[in-house]
Amino acid sequence: MTDFIPFFNLEIGEDEIAEVVDSLRAGWVTTGPKVNKFEKDFAEFIGGGVEAIAVNSATSGLHLALEAVGVGQGDEVITVSYTFTATAEVIRYLDAKPVFVDVDPETYCIDVAAIEDAITPKTKAIIPVHFGGLSADMGSLIELAKRHNLHVVEDAAHALPTTYDGQLIGTLDTDATVFSFYSNKTMTTGEGGMLVTRNPALSKRVRMMRLHGISKDVFNRFNSKAPAWYYEILAPGFKYNMTDIAACLGIHQLKKVRAFHEHRTRIAEAYDAKLADLPLRLPPKPRKGEQHSWHLYVICLAEGLRIGRDEFIQKMFEMGIGCSVHYIPLHLQPYWRETYGLSEKMFPNSQRIYDGCVSLPIYPIMTMENVQRVTSTIQQLLDDTRN
Repeated sequence: MTDFIPFFNLEIGEDEIAEVVDSLRAGWVTTGPKVNKFEKDFAEFIGGGVEAIAVNSATSGLHLALEAVGVGQGDEVITVSYTFTATAEVIRYLDAKPVFVDVDPETYCIDVAAIEDAITPKTKAIIPVHFGGLSADMGSLIELAKRHNLHVVEDAAHALPTTYDGQLIGTLDTDATVFSFYSNKTMTTGEGGMLVTRNPALSKRVRMMRLHGISKDVFNRFNSKAPAWYYEILAPGFKYNMTDIAACLGIHQLKKVRAFHEHRTRIAEAYDAKLADLPLRLPPKPRKGEQHSWHLYVICLAEGLRIGRDEFIQKMFEMGIGCSVHYIPLHLQPYWRETYGLSEKMFPNSQRIYDGCVSLPIYPIMTMENVQRVTSTIQQLLDDTRN
């Protein structure tokens, strides 16, 4: 029987396992020295003088960033419908209103012209999403935000190590950037994320609010040589800290990010070459000289085929290949649709992409033989179903 090729499979090595064992033996399993090291290593990797703050998910990082820039009740935050729900739900955590706009059909990232049309006196911030690992048009977006005095918090869950204008995402002139280390991302801590910023005041606020609004860092309190039991609650904070166990994975996954990225790029290039002549649209490409993280490789089936997207995914599964869909747009999700009166016609680009999109397997331990099998299976399916 032919082995099943999953949509995703992660690579965890002996280095990660040994680091976890070391923490277990040392007795530090919550936020401690390994989180501290991971933060320093990550800030050094990103560069540009950023500070890195580890959190238990990218969702919590986005929430903390918006809270730190002052988003609150009655404010509006502009973002896309074509994203995972976390991007928008953090706006609701703060009793603010998400204002959804469409994506650019060429990049699948936020349409900057649509942002300008959506700005009102209540607009406080913008959350661009670097979809699939391709950067949004950050030059135009940052210029627009500065002109209207708006904050920018980047949803970079897909975007390590993506570049824009030769700079790593995380080093641009925005308020904060939030990365995800969920299991299927370009590196993993199981669950976890990292917020990076150059703003000392924002960093101070985020560090306090990620752990109950406590005035002292827990790691420092418990490692102090003098009695350090006293603390103060300065704000009603959250429980968003990363554990040392998760950071153990992150320390070594970060060392492999470049190698992971090189392999993902090879897979993407092989897909491009082998799928080029088929009736489908290949994923948007980065500008010349820029770097796509290739967290996702999303094809769109051509219109007029005798096989629809859902049947295509089912047939691929039956032939031993896992695929997925990124994303079911928020304007189709009951809560967002009903709460904000959203409809398909409001987001024609997002809807068109969603109707035909299929995410193919792409991950560090995927072999080129796997890639060949995926592409030959797609070719067989499409040859059998063309009009």
